[in-house]
Amino acid sequence: MSLKVEKVTHDDQLKSAFWIREQVFVIEQGVDPKEEYDEFESVSRHFLACLDEKPAGTARWRITPNGVKLERFAVVKDARGKGVGQALVAAVLEDIKGAPATAGKKKYLHAQLSAVPLYSKFGFEKEGDMFEECNILHYKMQLA
Repeated sequence: MSLKVEKVTHDDQLKSAFWIREQVFVIEQGVDPKEEYDEFESVSRHFLACLDEKPAGTARWRITPNGVKLERFAVVKDARGKGVGQALVAAVLEDIKGAPATAGKKKYLHAQLSAVPLYSKFGFEKEGDMFEECNILHYKMQLA
């Protein structure tokens, strides 16, 4: 089993990332496509994870007025439990570390309840009360 995470640099990769988000968020979790795809697609850095050369996961990050937001982490059903999510978080955090514009900014995300343990492994801590976003329960988490 080979697992590779790359920064999206061309359209085919971005199409694969959007396909994964469609499968996970829109079809599986029932998120409205208007909520899933937003005006931040072009200003975000996108990542694509491939398992045995097949698209398996995706994520993105962007700078917001509140800091650096990690978001849109998604892993297709048959690739879950194989380290794809961990590899994506590690790759995104490494990329953020290498981006001068992120220096000194807080790193945060909105974690679905099922993903809280994953982000906790990387030092993210829950902040505030649970909330609902797109009919899914989340916690805001910040890197300690």
